[in-house]
Order: sequence, then C-alpha cells, then structure tokens
Amino acid sequence: MFKTIKEWLKPGLMIKRWIAAGFLGIILLIQGIVEMMRNRMFSMNYMLYFGLLIASGIFIIYISISEGMKSFVTLVDEGMVFVDKESREVNSYMVEKKMQINGPRIVAIGGGTGLSTMLRGLKYYTSNITAVVTVGDDGGGSGTLRNEMGILPPGDIRNCLVALANTDELMEDLMQYRFREGNLKGQSFGNLFIAAMNGISDNFEDAVSRMSSVLAVTGKVLPVTLDDLRLEATLLDGSVISGESVIGISSSEENPIISLKVLPEKVRATDNVLTEIANAKAVIMGPGSLYTSVLPNLMISDVSKAISQSSGLKIYVCNILTQPGETDGYTVSGHLRAIMEKTELKKIDYVVVNSRALSDSYALGLYTRTGAKEVILDRSEVEKMGVKIVEGDIMSIGPDTVRHDPEKLAGLLSDLIIDVSADKGKMSALEYLLAREKKRYRERMIREEPEKTLD
Repeated sequence: MFKTIKEWLKPGLMIKRWIAAGFLGIILLIQGIVEMMRNRMFSMNYMLYFGLLIASGIFIIYISISEGMKSFVTLVDEGMVFVDKESREVNSYMVEKKMQINGPRIVAIGGGTGLSTMLRGLKYYTSNITAVVTVGDDGGGSGTLRNEMGILPPGDIRNCLVALANTDELMEDLMQYRFREGNLKGQSFGNLFIAAMNGISDNFEDAVSRMSSVLAVTGKVLPVTLDDLRLEATLLDGSVISGESVIGISSSEENPIISLKVLPEKVRATDNVLTEIANAKAVIMGPGSLYTSVLPNLMISDVSKAISQSSGLKIYVCNILTQPGETDGYTVSGHLRAIMEKTELKKIDYVVVNSRALSDSYALGLYTRTGAKEVILDRSEVEKMGVKIVEGDIMSIGPDTVRHDPEKLAGLLSDLIIDVSADKGKMSALEYLLAREKKRYRERMIREEPEKTLD
C-alpha cells in the first residue's frame, strides 16, 4: 500500500496537486462549518464570510475530485499507472451487468435483418437501447396478417424482439418457426404470437411492449408509428411502384428509384419514439435496406426533426454491399446523400464503414450470384458533406453473402460513443475505465483470433 502511495506521489503525474487541493477544500469546508456553528448570529457580514468559506470548500473539493479522476484515467489509459484488473474480472457477469445497466442511451433506427443483426451485439454493451422499427412491410407472412387482420406488419418487430431477448435457444427457434403446410404455410409462430397479443392489448405498441416482457427483452422495441404506413416509389421511367415488397424487384440499375413517399403523407411517429430520440446519447441509423428499411423511418417528419434537434450523436452505419434494385452503384456518399436529400435530416456526425476488403475472386462470385458489389468509400466526397468517417473490420463472411458482424459492429459503435462522450465530459471515470479495459480485452481477442480467408 505504502509503495503504491509513493508511486502516485512521483513528480509529473498530476495527482499531488489535486490531492493538495482536496485537502484545502476540506479545511475551508470545516472552517466554514465551525464558524457558522459558533457565530451564526453575529452579523450579516459574518454570515456571508462563513457562507463563502463553505461554498469555496465545496467547489474546490468538487474540482479536485473531478480533475484528479481525469488525471488518473489519463495515466491508466497511457499505461503510466497500472491497474491490476484481470480480463476475466472485467468480463465477469456482475461487471458486465453493471456496464450494461449504466450503458449509454442508444436509439437504433431501421428494419429488416440489418437492424436485428446490430441489436444482437449492442445488447451486451448497454441495457438502455431502443429499437425503432419500420412498419412498411407488406409482403410474406407479415403482409398476409396485415391484409387479413388489419394489424401493422409484425415481421421486423419480431426479429428485433428475438435479437434483444434474454431467453434460451428453444424460445428463439419457436419464435422464428415457420409452418410448412396447411393454411398457415409460410407464416411464423412469432408473427401469430404478436397478432394474438395485439388482440388482447389496447394497440399495437402496447402489444409489442407486453411481448417484450414475455421474452425478457433488453431495452425496448417500438414501432415507429401506429399509422397504416405504406411506401410508394417513382422510378426513372416515370412508373409508380406501390408496396415495400415490390419496390426492390421493380427497380434496377437502368431504371433506379428517383423518389420515395410514405403514405399517408401526414404519418405521425409515436410519442414514445420521439421521447427516446430526444433523450438518446446516440441515434444510430442502419444498417439495412436504404429505401425499404432506413428511409421509411426518417421520412416521417416527426422522426427526422427529433433527430436533428437531439444533442446525441447522429451515426449512420453504411451497408457493406449495394442492394440490387435499390442502391446499384451507390458509394458511401451516395447513401448519405439519399438520406439528406429525401428527409429533413441534414446533419449526420459519423458514418461507420467496413474497412476489410473482399478478395477479387469472392467479390466476383458474390456479384455473379446476387448482383451485389462492395460499397466504395469515396472519402473526399464524404468529408465535403461534413461527415466524419469511422472505419473498422466489421464484416462477417458467409458462403453466399456478406453482412455485418454483430460483435465487431457493436464494439466499434460502443468505442465511438464512449470516446466522444468522454471527450465531452459526459461519462464518469469509473465507466470510462471499465469500458477501456473491455476494449483492450476485445482487441486482444481479435488479434489472437485466426485470420479467416475470403476465398
């Protein structure tokens, strides 16, 4: 113990000055309290004197603790002071839960598999996460329930609930199970569960909330609106395509989407969605289909205005691949430009981009099978738009396609939010230390992980 104290009192560590300042503050505080107890009825001037002593003492103590912790965090971060904290301790259950409970308030906006994939990783970094999900789907099992029962499409909601659920694999398999025959062929059990819950609830939002309780969901899942939202796209040849399910297959690189509408025109976001955006430390848009998952949310005027007015970080996670029929030939700046031109959101702080390139043979095979190409980072164009670029290896490679890796993407986003929050003084020293230790552990695991081939 004495050795540790001796090390901390070495010159140049910027610790001693704040310790001394703290003692001075304590002395002033005690002196003020003593004077107040002895002479509180002496005179008004004397009351001002010991009041000033007390206020000065409290102020100096606050500054010394605040600045001292900042100095300590800096020293630990730079390796000048060693904190003996084993990685197994940092990643223990109790510490993980504490970090999640105290994690930043994050709103993730989108739909489809992109949003649910990201949520699977983010839930391990914070419990204060809200998924805002599009309700424009009109195809498949969701479209059938929408047309026959008049409810909002439950498919994307179901995927997000399952992604954030704290249940065993059996429950997840049950929620995702699709019937193979009969009148229910192609319909998922999870969709039917939500439809049944909607029947005994006040509205669709209440049904999703009750479903969240059943699945012990981390955070919240909210439909972006309770209105019967529909999508309508106009193509280059002037044709108008109605319905989310047919927009992607009707457009092409030769006949791209020129404009997109959400109907009815005065769609209103729910109050809960707007409240969560206003209180968020970060609003994350994407990943996912630009025209059928991300833009339908942002084209609701209430949503884009709320994001613009929010003090939280505005982050767009760019897709790794172009989507045939929707974003053929789009670069990173093309994705950003579509958002800024087609919505009332004119400012995005950061764009998250995958930095790991596909091999030529894999990219060629992928294009041959699906028609998708890598999204090119046109750095200068993005920087002209005033958007900061954050790059990282956030890719997961499968035999037939490429998508974001939930853990890597969540880790990169968490680091970004933590670093910016720490720079702005919006994070406690303890939270910052735990987060940095976890980041180092994750980086070490990635370095030790065998490199996967892309061919």
